[in-house]
Amino acid sequence: QVQLVESGGGSVQVGGSLKLSCAVSGYNDSFYKYCLAWFRQAPGREREGVANIRAGITTYYADLAKGRFTISQDNAKATLYLQMNSLKPDDTGMYYCAAAPPEICAVQTLRDMFAKAEYKDWGQGTQVTVSS
Repeated sequence: QVQLVESGGGSVQVGGSLKLSCAVSGYNDSFYKYCLAWFRQAPGREREGVANIRAGITTYYADLAKGRFTISQDNAKATLYLQMNSLKPDDTGMYYCAAAPPEICAVQTLRDMFAKAEYKDWGQGTQVTVSS
């Protein structure tokens, strides 16, 4: 049974930092073969991609994340991370990790994977609240 479990959310003030984690389990194939991503959704707004990563090496960031957020993964721990700095009230929302299977990860660019909604497995989310 595939599971993605997020943690690390919380309440911070403007300018603060948080580091989100996503523990992944249940895949038959090696963890590094999957493309992983962070998405977020604020109340009343559509879900949007934040950042994604392939094999722990190649990354892509949405404009909202560039210069402030860093996506990374630990293959030995099968865990995905999102370091978020300089947080703003607009960053408030539920943050989700997601995974795409190797056969899709191997042939799509990370940018296209956001655009084509290629992520198939999802966690339950962790809440981030940024207050001024």
